[in-house]
Amino acid sequence: MTSSRRARFLGSVAALGLVVVGAGAYQHVAASPITAPARAAEAVQHPAGFADLVANVKPAVVAVQVKIDAAAAKTTMNDQQNGTESPMQRFFRQFDNRSSSRIEPHTTVTGVGSGFFISADGYAVTNNHVVDHASSVQVTTDEGTIYTARVVGTDPTTDLALIKVDGKNDFPYVRFADQAPRIGDWAVAVGNPFGLGGTVTAGIVSANARDIGSGPYDYMQIDAPINKGNSGGPTFDLNGNVIGVNTAIFSPSGGSVGIGFDVPAETAKTAVAELKDKGHVTRGWIGVQIQSITPAIGESLGMKQARGAIVDEPQAGSPAAKAGIQSGDVITSINGATVKDSRDVARKIGTMAPGTSVKVDVMRNGQSKTVTVTLAERPNEQQANVQAPNTARNAATPHLGLSLAPAGEVAGSGSEGVVVTGVVPGGPAADHGFQVGDVILDVGGKTVGSVSDVRTALTDAKVQGKHDILMRVKSADATKFVALPLGSG
Repeated sequence: MTSSRRARFLGSVAALGLVVVGAGAYQHVAASPITAPARAAEAVQHPAGFADLVANVKPAVVAVQVKIDAAAAKTTMNDQQNGTESPMQRFFRQFDNRSSSRIEPHTTVTGVGSGFFISADGYAVTNNHVVDHASSVQVTTDEGTIYTARVVGTDPTTDLALIKVDGKNDFPYVRFADQAPRIGDWAVAVGNPFGLGGTVTAGIVSANARDIGSGPYDYMQIDAPINKGNSGGPTFDLNGNVIGVNTAIFSPSGGSVGIGFDVPAETAKTAVAELKDKGHVTRGWIGVQIQSITPAIGESLGMKQARGAIVDEPQAGSPAAKAGIQSGDVITSINGATVKDSRDVARKIGTMAPGTSVKVDVMRNGQSKTVTVTLAERPNEQQANVQAPNTARNAATPHLGLSLAPAGEVAGSGSEGVVVTGVVPGGPAADHGFQVGDVILDVGGKTVGSVSDVRTALTDAKVQGKHDILMRVKSADATKFVALPLGSG
């Protein structure tokens, strides 16, 4: 995906602020949740404007200002350069609008964003990428009062953070919606775009369950204009309930084009509850590298439907490995619920607590099998690195556009499989992402250790009338399955 087609994060810091309730008509909301005025019911039928709704909820929305010291910022830059930052950190970093791009000693990086109170005693929600590495956090209410806040907990996976202003118990606050909105429902966003302070925009819910490439969770899409600085701000329904937390935008230029993405209320509510209780979110972990079943992979496995997730490789000592899940197993359901793809597996497992026993249905060599997996707590993501070979004894493999050599004969490639020593430009292998240094471990479900093993597997697949051959490939990023077409190249 090019930079012009990425979802862009709205800002590195979401403003988290306290709301001081004045002597106006809404003073009573200081110790009770804010809801829309009674006449909002008419607005559902004939929306004449959002003024009453906004007047009621806007006091709970705050601007968040953060400062990040040079040491923390430099650590982040080192993570980027060393390749040790997580995929979520890389995704959020693309849209960081902190004010200092060069980190010099004794300098301070500043940023702004948005947030909103969820309780009278000062708990407020914002984005993780707003307060990440912050040395200090301040929130400014709609009336201009500035408070110091502390970070209670963060969750990079959902990009949510919980902060708190201490010393007061009468902040106006809002609630998360109990029901997901429908596509076409009104959406009213309030936040701090470009540091301008309380700004209101309106639109509709454009879509649900959007995958924006930032992890296993789905996002809600809205067309209410949101921009940098709106990060962490709320989107409301007509009842004054929060239906989403503004997180990213789709934009060629960095400005709003009417496509914004929110963390749905259901996801946010669960994460925030754990942040308040423990300061972090715990998720179940099964310990497998998986990928979705594509039509080509499904055909090569003899599946009628391209559904489920194929196990590239169970991690050593993981719950999956202990339960007997093997490379090449296709996960078809979890606790009886059908699995659509790899993201569906991640979502289902991630919503369960560590220690939970889970029934996992897999298809192995055409046979169904049920295994019981006891989930562990998800550790930090790790990636296996495979060194590219510096010597090669090439042997051409027909029809695939590959040159191969036994792994044991290529320095740095280990002892298992065959190493890709050459890729023909424009050939089937090149079109499917093969690169020099990749190690092919299995072909057609059979372990390979020589070029002749690969040739035999290709011949067997053709005799069986298959159109694609499934390979298990270890690359610099991960181990995965790739289905290559037969009879071409």
